[in-house]
Amino acid sequence: METLAQGADALFVLLGAIMVLAMHAGFAFLELGTVRKKNQVNALVKILVDFAVSTIAYFFVGYLVAYGTGFLIGAETLAQKNGYELVKFFFLLTFAAAIPAIVSGGIAERARFGPQMIATAVIVGLVYPLFEGVVWGGRFGLQAMLKDLAGAEFHDFAGSVVVHAVGGWIGLVAVLLLGARSNRYRKDGAMSAHPPSSIPFLALGAWILAVGWFGFNVMSAQSVAKISGLVAVNSLMAMVGGTLVAVVMGRNDPGFAYNGPLAGLVAVCAGSDVMHPAGALVVGGVAGAIFVLLFTWTQNKWKVDDVLGVWPLHGLCGAWGGIACGVFGQPALGGLGGVSFTAQLLGTLAGVAWALAGGFGVYGAIRAFTPLRLTPEEEYEGADLSIHRIGATPEREASW
Repeated sequence: METLAQGADALFVLLGAIMVLAMHAGFAFLELGTVRKKNQVNALVKILVDFAVSTIAYFFVGYLVAYGTGFLIGAETLAQKNGYELVKFFFLLTFAAAIPAIVSGGIAERARFGPQMIATAVIVGLVYPLFEGVVWGGRFGLQAMLKDLAGAEFHDFAGSVVVHAVGGWIGLVAVLLLGARSNRYRKDGAMSAHPPSSIPFLALGAWILAVGWFGFNVMSAQSVAKISGLVAVNSLMAMVGGTLVAVVMGRNDPGFAYNGPLAGLVAVCAGSDVMHPAGALVVGGVAGAIFVLLFTWTQNKWKVDDVLGVWPLHGLCGAWGGIACGVFGQPALGGLGGVSFTAQLLGTLAGVAWALAGGFGVYGAIRAFTPLRLTPEEEYEGADLSIHRIGATPEREASW
């Protein structure tokens, strides 16, 4: 029976890893549909290569930093318990690789390929795993300090803060250091419109992400015995709450409609295992409102050219989710308890601060040695032809 249970757990986590791996296709198509046509190929290639670089960085360095366990041992040892530690690595890798995928959407259309791959390696190998290890690995004693101070550890079941807020705030730093796309904000104060190139591809990306998210959240239990239908239904309720609020506040704009469910899912990750479904619905709805309002303000008022809105979607909605866990996880609001608002607030602020420090450290250091963005000529031509030498519809391109 023990062998059967070990095999079931390995299969459970492996299926979760596959579902979250599929989410990276969602990242790719969401970005492809949002950027202009001359940058579609670049969106597809970046997400794939980012994942490959992330795999190497996390296998050899990141997982060791986060959990104190490495894989430079014999295959006989790695295969124990049906290779559970290996599939756990695979599962957590898909989370780690989401960080550069998130950043990619913010810096789309003007980032150089090589420097971004270097940033990916450092972020996934060092910056992200240090905070992951604090929250999920119990390393460095910070969770124990929070428990002594606030009565509970920082609770982030599936990564509202560990993954999404960290990725979103690193993305904001990268966007600020790169600057806006050429002619996005003109000298006369006007703003050039860059509408999505393909609403169907944008919608496809959002759907792939939403479906995969149930692996992201539910399989965070990491064993069959700990699986919870509460996590699944809370994820569902947050998804629909984010959708409906974003549709209403966004006045039926399809970009808001398809980012609304993602905002809700980002926010519910942290407390999906302790909230009541009605609370999850509210958390998702508030996240949908945050995205619509802050995306609009970011683009129009503050003139921050965050192409996919990764800061409001992941950075702010992720932070909201971390804090909301300490509110809607309380028994007074139908939650299971065991969480502290103070711990959630402090843990969330720590994640934001770490992301900002890591983002400025990594991208600032790279910028000191090499340009982060394409030349004006390359940007005008588009990243597809400038970097990859082919467009998304090559039969329409002029012959060389």
